[in-house]
Amino acid sequence: MKLRYYIIRRLLISILVFFGVVVFTFVISRVVPSNPAALYAGSHPTAQDIASAKKILHLDQPLYVQLYYYLTSLVQGNFGNSLLTHQPVLKSILEVLPNTLTLISVSMILAFIIGIPMGVLSAVRMRGWFDKVSRVFAAVSVSLPSFWLALLFQIFFFGFLHILPLEGYLNPNLQFSGNFHTVTGSYLIDALITGNSPAFWNILWHMILPAMTLAAYPIGLIIRQVRSSMIGVMQENYIRTARAYGVGQLRIEFSYSLKNAIIPTLVVLGLTFAYSLTGAFFVEEIFGLSGVGQLAALAILSSDYPTIVGVTIIGTIFYVGINLVTDIAQAALDPRIVLD
Repeated sequence: MKLRYYIIRRLLISILVFFGVVVFTFVISRVVPSNPAALYAGSHPTAQDIASAKKILHLDQPLYVQLYYYLTSLVQGNFGNSLLTHQPVLKSILEVLPNTLTLISVSMILAFIIGIPMGVLSAVRMRGWFDKVSRVFAAVSVSLPSFWLALLFQIFFFGFLHILPLEGYLNPNLQFSGNFHTVTGSYLIDALITGNSPAFWNILWHMILPAMTLAAYPIGLIIRQVRSSMIGVMQENYIRTARAYGVGQLRIEFSYSLKNAIIPTLVVLGLTFAYSLTGAFFVEEIFGLSGVGQLAALAILSSDYPTIVGVTIIGTIFYVGINLVTDIAQAALDPRIVLD
């Protein structure tokens, strides 16, 4: 019963947070100096064209009336139309979102594979050389800005070593050969489900650098979280009892200890996934990848506020949603958590 009330309360709080972000972003996008009516009217607009665009966009109404129209449309699933392309904002976002989510998923898998073993070994060999090296590595990886790390990777792996591609998801000769077809919007998944193995491996090859860049921050967080949790768990009495019974060290570390230390790490991993949605913007722009990042950058440069607000809303939905799911999962899995 407590868990049910906890879920309802967290859901209501999430709705309030979402509503607050929408209102705040909408107001900020309107007070920024720009001329959205002229942008919507197209190149070389006349005064009559601009006046007509203002009426279509409700810019001739007070701000609270504009907000009312926007919220009414938003409830119906209408994010408005782009001032630049006149296309529905939601449609434009959904066309590029699969690529962004694929990149984030690959980077999180990479972070999971690297971060958890390093965190476990760092805790087991506490104060040893591996622990010191992993702690420095974790501190550096969470401190480096993603855009600077992306440029550094490009200079080193493409400029000096010439072993990894500089930008893009796919070689042009494969992309425009006529054999590559989009189904879901995610190039990697599309190549997989259509059986296009040359394109699949080429896309994976192109994703190495951006995925490494995006994975750097969560790797550092996972190492630090797993290390901290493991150190606490390994001091518990049941771990001492397992050692006394002669249970193997690997089984103690990766079965008994990690099983109880992984719950807070999964929470961090979930929140990091949501955070990576905004971190992917810089990575996609630097590596020339088709995704939400490129869409947002173009919208910001052109003052296309419906698209800016739409991207912000999608990011908020992911962040609030994943935060809600991780809180509920943690409360359900860990009986030590007090539900208030």
